[in-house]
Amino acid sequence: MIWRVVKLVVGLVLFGTGIWVGLKTQLGVGPWDVLSGGLSQQLGIPFGTMAVGVSIAVMGVGLAVGVRPGIGTLLNVILVGLVIDVLLATPLLDGLQHEHIALRLGGTVGGILLIAVGSALYLGAHLGPGPRDGLMVAFVERTGWRVGVCRALLELTVLSLGVALRGPVGIGTIAFALGIGPALQLAFLLLRQTPVRRPVEAAA
Repeated sequence: MIWRVVKLVVGLVLFGTGIWVGLKTQLGVGPWDVLSGGLSQQLGIPFGTMAVGVSIAVMGVGLAVGVRPGIGTLLNVILVGLVIDVLLATPLLDGLQHEHIALRLGGTVGGILLIAVGSALYLGAHLGPGPRDGLMVAFVERTGWRVGVCRALLELTVLSLGVALRGPVGIGTIAFALGIGPALQLAFLLLRQTPVRRPVEAAA
């Protein structure tokens, strides 16, 4: 249990760090933030409030399809945001948005890899997925498809909705939408993690 909690915390810290790196490149936000931004613009609701509303809605959908929240779900909301705020308050990577595009794209790729590794670790701890990852896990369980395929389909669907609502899109958004699925699949493979508990493990 201690090892699972350690994996959970480390994974969430890496996840938050990956989001922070992506923000510092200023090449576009991830699909879920594009959706929140689009809804915020269309409904006249502040972005932060809209993002919370989206999270609550996603959690509700997850509950409806049988995803049970756990300590990982709660820590996802608290720790990821805390990591991002702490890092944004430091001078680290300041000025990255003014660097050569190749360096900024490298930062985008690095952020995606950090998010993928973080996701594999905290989902592999099996202490409760975040609201959005809970949907991915439910998708995997019900379709039997590979993790990367399910994640990519969800991200592309959300991105399409966000674009239709005129959310903030950039080249980094496209890279995230196309790259997070394969990166997550690779992270699960290399770290020997699984998003769904095996029957033997679940019974232990």
